[in-house]
Amino acid sequence: MEEYISAFQFEGDIVEVSPYGNGHINDTYYVATTENEYIVQRINHYVFKDPALLMRNYRLVTDYLKAIITRQHKDPSRETLTIIPTKDNQDFYQAPNGNYYRAILFIPNTVSLETITNAQDFYKTGLAFGHFQALLKDFDASQLEETIPHFHHTPSRYQTFLNVYAQAEKSKIATAKKEIDFVLAHEEDARTLYEMYTRHELPLRVTHNDTKLNNILFDKTSMEPLCIIDLDTVMPGLVGYDFGDAIRSGATFAKEDETDLTLVKLELDLYEAFTRGFIEGAQGILTAAEIASLPLAAKTMIFECGIRFLTDYLEGDVYFKTDYPLHNLVRTRTQFKLVEEIEKNWAKLQALTQSH
Repeated sequence: MEEYISAFQFEGDIVEVSPYGNGHINDTYYVATTENEYIVQRINHYVFKDPALLMRNYRLVTDYLKAIITRQHKDPSRETLTIIPTKDNQDFYQAPNGNYYRAILFIPNTVSLETITNAQDFYKTGLAFGHFQALLKDFDASQLEETIPHFHHTPSRYQTFLNVYAQAEKSKIATAKKEIDFVLAHEEDARTLYEMYTRHELPLRVTHNDTKLNNILFDKTSMEPLCIIDLDTVMPGLVGYDFGDAIRSGATFAKEDETDLTLVKLELDLYEAFTRGFIEGAQGILTAAEIASLPLAAKTMIFECGIRFLTDYLEGDVYFKTDYPLHNLVRTRTQFKLVEEIEKNWAKLQALTQSH
């Protein structure tokens, strides 16, 4: 640990190094010196195959955000992330054992929230991620690379499912027959959003792709959203990816692996709150077609996540961590129940979206 901590240009002498946060992908540490505070992370290069590419994206986006925030006479050291270079002026350090590390400036007097307990929390989540879009509206998204190839390319996810399904064990297929039939019956839902992009109806934008509540830092005093964090999956994409993923994780009070599907409901007040915040935060940059596509994006992202869980179940649970043999199948069922909830409330969702 001492070796990679000492690789970075930290001010002052190190006085504390301790584990930090509860992320599932990267190992994160808090580092305090006599002069400042920092975060050091080991980049999981099994998930992110090209850490150099990832950090290039990181640098391009954060430098751009700093310039925009500075022009707005705000504080770029608090409202976006600051990369701390290594002593040889690189954005990451590769240790002799092959691990990759990065360091960023710690943002004090902030808090992150783990659970949405009310509509106001979700409104602020939408406000923050909509504002992220507004800040990056003139950034050329084609400069960025995909840190996880085809991450939200739903047609590719669907084809992967078909490939795995064709070779899966008969016993697993029998157990998951209802869920498999659901996917096959919704094949069109894997194509529609992406086809809108290929017809140039939806613009390419910078997308965060992990729009959870805990990827926002709130000012501890005002409890207003301050800074978007966890930029590993910042890539070119459709604004609906960010909107839909947030609805998937936040517009229900049910757990992702809830076994009682009667508890899995789409909360319309939460959907409305996030939509209102997202569109308000975007400050008028979204096109009419983008706004109209938001309910479809929510359905697509939820369906895609269900496909991924089901694919992993059929493949033998090789990607997502599981606690018991049917865990991924249970997760699949919650996602598909949410898809059904969207279908049931389709007209209401369209009306709520257009009202903003």
